[in-house]
Amino acid sequence: MDVAAVARCVGRCYVSPAFGELRNPRLSLSDSRSFEPAGLKFRGKSQRRLSFFRPIMATDESVSAQPGETQRINGQQKNIVWHSCPVTKSDRQELIKQKGCVIWITGLSGSGKSSLACAVSRALYNRGKLSYILDGDNVRHGLNSDLSFKAEDRAENIRRVGEVSKLFADAGIICIASLISPYRKERAACRALLPQGDFIEVFMDVPLHVCEARDPKGLYKRARAGKIKGFTGIDDPYEPPLNCEIVIENNRDENSSSSLSEMAEIVVSYLDQNGYLKPS
Repeated sequence: MDVAAVARCVGRCYVSPAFGELRNPRLSLSDSRSFEPAGLKFRGKSQRRLSFFRPIMATDESVSAQPGETQRINGQQKNIVWHSCPVTKSDRQELIKQKGCVIWITGLSGSGKSSLACAVSRALYNRGKLSYILDGDNVRHGLNSDLSFKAEDRAENIRRVGEVSKLFADAGIICIASLISPYRKERAACRALLPQGDFIEVFMDVPLHVCEARDPKGLYKRARAGKIKGFTGIDDPYEPPLNCEIVIENNRDENSSSSLSEMAEIVVSYLDQNGYLKPS
């Protein structure tokens, strides 16, 4: 953009009266030519930026608070309105030739949830299908890094993963969530976020003694020693699903590559039979 065009643009900028009067504005722009419209000073040859002392603020008209357009969030009234887009979930699914859904893998620590999630993702990739894994440990490195392992924070951890899973599914992606998620109520709340059929609960039905024998992260040992409080299966309960879509039993002490591929095929076959691997 040449200097004259920039000057015309700046001349049309609007500052909200609600922000107050803008005093002593300074504009700087590098250009090898000398050009100084009235009231504007252009200096320097190395800087390439436009800068004002104060930002331009949004006006009140940018916030809609019309009757009937508000929504209650956590019991509080908020001036928010859902903005619809002409590109729909069906459009996105048609684009990538699959249906978005959530595969929610639940089970005790050490039951093989993360291993199964990766095996399912690989099997889908081999079929040319797009998936993404939300692993219980991985999300605590970023999205949920502010949460502890207290009961209320563990519940919030699951709620957030449920909401993000919903967004992935709406994008047409097969989202694989892998969390202990010990309580039926919290898993049911995540299920309720999605259309019926789009939440596929996979229960890793592995006995506690097998999980404890595996103990890949050393957590059971620490829990038994009293160094971890409220550990699921030791001093905190796990509520197995009552009506999940898939139950995978694995009583082996280790997850072999062959057994993992077999378990992954069970999940992928379910998706295939229920139409998730082809456009809606």
